[in-house]
Amino acid sequence: MPTDELVQARARALSSPLRLRILRLCLHESRTNKEIADILQLNPATSLHHVRTLVNNGFLEAEEPRRGNRGAKEVPYRSTKLSWGTRIPDAAPMLVDTFLQEIDGLAPQEMQVVRVGLKLSEASQKEMMGRLREVIEDYAMRDPEEGGVPTSLFLAHHLDLTGNDRRDIETSD
Repeated sequence: MPTDELVQARARALSSPLRLRILRLCLHESRTNKEIADILQLNPATSLHHVRTLVNNGFLEAEEPRRGNRGAKEVPYRSTKLSWGTRIPDAAPMLVDTFLQEIDGLAPQEMQVVRVGLKLSEASQKEMMGRLREVIEDYAMRDPEEGGVPTSLFLAHHLDLTGNDRRDIETSD
């Protein structure tokens, strides 16, 4: 069982849209720090700081070093998928921000979007989200398919506060 300190350190490591994007980049293909920095248009030192944070918390693992184009030693990194089961408190705004960064620049035909309004009991909402999570987990834990195309899925479930059934939401300070 992870200690509270480890749980908190892992949550902090995943509290950055940039780090989540690095994990996505390294999910199906090993990438070096230079490759990550180039793709995300970052200074390599900045990228390395985030890569090291992810490695230190078990979300990325270094693979065997290789020689780059100029003969320099390069270390490729690969996602461990540990982030999938790691809970991040109050993650919704950060996950939405990550999603928006990832789709920035995509053409409309490069996305499939579904939006629906539902009126469900709390039990039905829990059932629906549980079933969706089971399906998503099944695909997320599969090995990458040969010839497959990397793809991402973002799912958000929220209360509709614009309708006639608006509820007063209690918040704690």
